[in-house]
Amino acid sequence: MSFTLKNIISIKDFSKKDINEILKSAESLEAVARSKEKSDSLTGKILGMMFYEPSTRTRLSFETAMKRLNGGVIGFAETGASSVTKGENLADTARMVAEYADALVIRHDLEGAARYVSDMVDVPVINAGDGAGQHPTQTLLDLFTMQRIMGKIKGLKVALIGDLKYGRTVHSLSYALGMYGVKMSFVSPDELKMPPGIVHDLNQNNVVAQETSDINEVLDEVDVLYVTRIQKERFPDPEEYSRIKGAYRIDYDLIKGKDLIVMHPLPKMDEIAHEVDHTPYGKYFEQAFYGVPVRMAILESLIKSF
Repeated sequence: MSFTLKNIISIKDFSKKDINEILKSAESLEAVARSKEKSDSLTGKILGMMFYEPSTRTRLSFETAMKRLNGGVIGFAETGASSVTKGENLADTARMVAEYADALVIRHDLEGAARYVSDMVDVPVINAGDGAGQHPTQTLLDLFTMQRIMGKIKGLKVALIGDLKYGRTVHSLSYALGMYGVKMSFVSPDELKMPPGIVHDLNQNNVVAQETSDINEVLDEVDVLYVTRIQKERFPDPEEYSRIKGAYRIDYDLIKGKDLIVMHPLPKMDEIAHEVDHTPYGKYFEQAFYGVPVRMAILESLIKSF
C-alpha cells in the first residue's frame, strides 16, 4: 500500500487516493475477516484501546481486526476500570498506554480529543469518535459497504436521515461522499440540520445537498437511506429531545417497492422497525461486519508503515 497518513483523526485529512487504498486493502482482507484464511501480518504488535464513551461495534471490530491479524489488544472499555477514576488526565493516560502499544484507538466525548492525543504520543492514533465531531473509520466501512453491495460509490444517490447536527457519523460521511460526486439529501427536523460549517465546506468543493424535513421527498430518488438515531446523550435540553425523538421511522410499508437499501451505523432504537431487519432492504448488520476488514486494512497500513 502507498497509504500516506500517520494518524486517522478526521476524514478531511484523507485524499480520495487514501480512501481507495484502504477500500482495496479491505477487499483483499475480507476472507481473513471471515476466518476463511489466516494472516500473521501483525504478529507481536499490540493495539491500545482507550474508550471513554460506550461502544459495542467499534470496539469489538477493532479487537477482532487486530486478533485476525495475529496481534494483541490491551486497554479499557470504560473509564471505571482505569485510573481515570483517580483523576489521571487524558495526556498522561495516553502517554502511558502508548508505552505499551504500537497504535492507539481512542473514543472520547470531547471533540478534538483524538487530535490532541496524537500530538502527545509517538505511535499512530485512530479516532474512534470524538463527541459530535468525526468518526472516520465508520465512514470508511460505510463506503466499503456501499461499494460491496451496490457495486460502486460514484454516482450513487444517498439520503442522510435523522440527527445530522450531533451525528459524527454523518459529518464524516458527508465529506467522503462529496469526494465521489455522490448526490446527497439531508433529511432532518429543523432543530437537527447538518451544521452550517459542514454545508459551507461542501459548497466550497462544489458539493450541493438537498435539505428537507420530509422523507417522502427523497424515497423515490435515492439508492441508500442512511438512517441515524436521535442521540439523547448529545442533547443539552431533555425536553427538546423528547419532542423530536420520533421524527422519523423507517418501516416496511414506507420502503416497500422502492429500489434502495437501508444502512445505519447502529445502535438503532425505534427509527427502523424490526420488520425491516429481515428484508433485503436492511443492510446494517452486514454493514457492521464490514467494519472488521476495513479496520484490518487501517491497522495494517498504520502499524506496518510506522
